[in-house]
Amino acid sequence: MSQALHTPPSPPVRPAPAEDDLAALAARHGLTVSGARPTLPGYVRELWARRHFILAFSRAKLTAQYSQAKLGQLWQVATPLLNAAVYFFVFGLLLGARRGIPSDVYVPFLVTGVFVFTFTQSSVLAGVRAISGNLGLVRALHFPRAALPVSFALQQLQQLLFSMIVLVVVVMAFGSMPALSWLLVVPALLLQFVFNTGLALIFARLGSRTPDLAQLMPFVLRTWMYASGVMFSIPVMLADKNVPAWLADVLQWNPAAVYMDLVRFAMIDDYGSSYLPPHVWAFAASWALLAGVIGFVYFWKAEETYGRG
Repeated sequence: MSQALHTPPSPPVRPAPAEDDLAALAARHGLTVSGARPTLPGYVRELWARRHFILAFSRAKLTAQYSQAKLGQLWQVATPLLNAAVYFFVFGLLLGARRGIPSDVYVPFLVTGVFVFTFTQSSVLAGVRAISGNLGLVRALHFPRAALPVSFALQQLQQLLFSMIVLVVVVMAFGSMPALSWLLVVPALLLQFVFNTGLALIFARLGSRTPDLAQLMPFVLRTWMYASGVMFSIPVMLADKNVPAWLADVLQWNPAAVYMDLVRFAMIDDYGSSYLPPHVWAFAASWALLAGVIGFVYFWKAEETYGRG
């Protein structure tokens, strides 16, 4: 009894600090939530600070892409050339898709279309797997996740530049010599690169949550290719068809067709402005701006979710 009487009283229980107090304490000492999404301007600054990593990563992926093949980097050029040869046999010879295009123009027309569309196609496919295919890197290191789809789009641009050497040879072999108009290829491909990067960012976010999208996209892209005039001239092909005028406009103004037409117009002498839709440069810039801005913001909004779950 005496022992119970002399037991010291228990210390008063202090209430747990409120969440607002903890947040204020963390802010006072410069603490932030781990993996929190930065502001959009801050995200741009972080991405720019990693520009050397983005370039090095894209070069490393490009080098490793064909490291197991005996021909190595030659497949960067051989693959689209073989595709162009198949399309020439099937569409040019068997199906008569070169109708309305001079014989000495159709081969460079086709090769240009295949190379330029492959640039967009490969950027989208790489973007779908940018996050889901690099989860180890995403979970192990802290960096702006947009660096991955941007680096994959840059990798495809570097691959296209290798292909352009062959394209120049093909175009010259069919009678189109270098001219000042060839300089238009530079802004056309830069606009296409911005457009491709925007698409890669969009599909990187979608693919991070739905990996099965990687299995579906080849079918979607193949349909897009057939509707974009890779193997035929859209205005010539639709000239004698009973199709609504709006459908012809949609096909000509779709971004893949716009960028192909610009490169063809710049490099092929007999591919004149009559093949181009009106205001083609305005459409090219608008597509690039639209896809680039929407893609970047859309990807940034889910920054804190990548690699989780």
